[in-house]
Amino acid sequence: MGTNTLSDIYDLLVHKEFTERKIRHPNPINKKSVLNGFSQFDEDSITPEILNRIGLHKGFFVEFGVGNGLENNSIVLLASDWEGAWFGGQEISFETFGSTKLKFERVWITKDNILDLYSSLNKNADVVSLDLDGNDIYLVEELLSNNVNPELFIVEYNAKFPPQIDFKIDYNALHTWSNDDYFGASLKSFNSLFSAYGYRLVCCNLSGANAFFVKTKYSDYFSDVPSDLNEIYCEPFYFLKIKKMHPPSAKTLTQIIS
Repeated sequence: MGTNTLSDIYDLLVHKEFTERKIRHPNPINKKSVLNGFSQFDEDSITPEILNRIGLHKGFFVEFGVGNGLENNSIVLLASDWEGAWFGGQEISFETFGSTKLKFERVWITKDNILDLYSSLNKNADVVSLDLDGNDIYLVEELLSNNVNPELFIVEYNAKFPPQIDFKIDYNALHTWSNDDYFGASLKSFNSLFSAYGYRLVCCNLSGANAFFVKTKYSDYFSDVPSDLNEIYCEPFYFLKIKKMHPPSAKTLTQIIS
């Protein structure tokens, strides 16, 4: 059996799993999910749905952690004529010099500099996305506690932990992800943080990667969305070819028992 055939079979199985998850999920936002666009999974269908509901059709975004720039959560906004800024630790695959729509700065992001990076833009973001494979909850808290309050906040959560569990890694400014399960924070931990700052969880994407929080003032626009964390949570399915979730790390177990 050729490699192309195996790849095709894998793609069909992923599509089948994705479709079944969409049908089963009680959140109506997830039922509109599609696997296309510029994001890693189905974020490109969830983000516009949320923004349409709150009546925000153009604005300014900031994304922390953008990879090589070819796949992330805010390209769909750029394509929709938004303006914004990217901050990330690796070089991106194209030149942004001279662009009037996008500013990029290559920088290692920590709790000590994230607020300065945001403030350097001299703009209030309508959408903030943060995916740094590690210290995310600490960086989000640094922004929220300093009055960075976008209409929509997108964060990566560690879906290995079901919604009744509080978990977050220890803060380490030099943390790098080792492709295992020692990263970030659980959905419950993020939900507790955002709730304290006037946000409501309205969706998790079907792969169990990202969670979407809006200001509670928009709650009427999401009256059809479950309020129970258990009904919004999505378990991990990262479309990995070996396992559906990242392998366990000794650091994670150490964190659990500490």
